Amino acid sequence: MTTSVRISYVIMAVLLVLIGWLHLATLVLTGLFGYFALNFLSFGRSKILGVALYVIAVVGIGYGLVYFSRQAYKTLPEIADSTIPAVVNFAEEKGIELPFSDYASAKTLAIQRVKDSVANIGRYAKEATLQVAMLLIGLVVAVSLFLNARWETESDPDVVKGSLYSTVVRELTQRVETFYASFARVIGAQIVISIINTGLTAVFLMWNNFKYATVIIVLTFLCGLLPIIGNILSNILIVGVAFTISPQMALIALVFLVVIHKLEYFLNSKIIGDAIKNPMWLTLIGLVIGEKLMGVPGMILAPVVLHYIKVESSRNRPGEAAPAPAVTARAAVNPPT
Repeated sequence: MTTSVRISYVIMAVLLVLIGWLHLATLVLTGLFGYFALNFLSFGRSKILGVALYVIAVVGIGYGLVYFSRQAYKTLPEIADSTIPAVVNFAEEKGIELPFSDYASAKTLAIQRVKDSVANIGRYAKEATLQVAMLLIGLVVAVSLFLNARWETESDPDVVKGSLYSTVVRELTQRVETFYASFARVIGAQIVISIINTGLTAVFLMWNNFKYATVIIVLTFLCGLLPIIGNILSNILIVGVAFTISPQMALIALVFLVVIHKLEYFLNSKIIGDAIKNPMWLTLIGLVIGEKLMGVPGMILAPVVLHYIKVESSRNRPGEAAPAPAVTARAAVNPPT
């Protein structure tokens, strides 16, 4: 392994540490998603077309998220009002002990936690403003990288060809391309799996006339972007709402979700491939560390970082120079199945 390669690895490791330490996950994640979307929307032909469709998509998704947030703000309390009493009554009939004795005590506990959160509303507002700023910067950075991602070292008269600086830049470019390739492969596959899971769940909810189906479907897709933990959260919500229909429907929903997730394991192996799979315990550790360092964006980035480390560490043996990555950033947008 040459000196330039070693330096590029050190720089990349420092950058990953700084992302977690400085809480820049939202910025990085938005930039990666934006660049991924731009490559997808350009259809490999026109960058102008890609940017135009990207702007339209960002505006449409932004409007949709605002609308969904308003609906969720109204709907989620209604779900709690109908779900918690149904679960409590079922638990009392079956002699199951819960952390709260009745719906009133659960509601009191929830209200108290809300009051505690409102007391820190200033800190939350400041944090929200910062995250929105990071989001906007990430969207702009994605466009900038898409239009011109070159380091411009070859045209710089002060950079000698073959110098330490130029070779480090070339190697660092490979590290960044490999990281993006990991993101495109892992997140791209996760999006496909989440879409399939959401579609099947939507059919089940509509077929059985679930209340609040629209909100549940959107939450199922968003939760599907979080490996392991996201499925647990969406399953709890669906089974809880099913209790408002009947305990039998809750059991049917649970069985359906188990079958769906067994199908996901099959899809995971087919769509992502054996080379990307990590042990569940390692993924869980990554999710916990990512959440502690960067919150939900850290949980989304955790599998990407794990895969990137796996690719880089398995690419070459100690003492050998790292070969050029087989998958470029643009080719990784459409990973092989």
